[in-house]
Amino acid sequence: MPGAERLVRHLHRHGIPIAIATSSKKHTFDMKTKDLKDVFKLFHHILICSDDPEITRGKPDPQSYQVCVARFDLKPKSMSNVLVFEDAPAGVRAGISAGCQVVWVPAKDLSLDLAKPTITLNSLLEFKPELFGLPAFDT
Repeated sequence: MPGAERLVRHLHRHGIPIAIATSSKKHTFDMKTKDLKDVFKLFHHILICSDDPEITRGKPDPQSYQVCVARFDLKPKSMSNVLVFEDAPAGVRAGISAGCQVVWVPAKDLSLDLAKPTITLNSLLEFKPELFGLPAFDT
């Protein structure tokens, strides 16, 4: 996704804890990420929800995000301090149900009426971290 690597490197450089909670199967996730292993090493942890025994309910249930957040060494004070990036309506609903702020970058063929995120972007290249109290991108 355009802008994803820039965002991940930026957050990591500024010490912002980041993780992945994906509904993809492990083999699909591995295939999608095989050429970006150096980027995915920057995440604190990766939760493969469909293969994790602690996840008994998939998105749009908030459990995926709740478990993912619980695995950080330093827990946020509130789930409202958690920023979720999603590309699917079920994930948006899961993030909202978990009490998170949600940035939605929907696939081109999805209706914007399917979910009510904090903000909807056409691309991660449009994301402005400072709107969420994070350090701005270096220009």
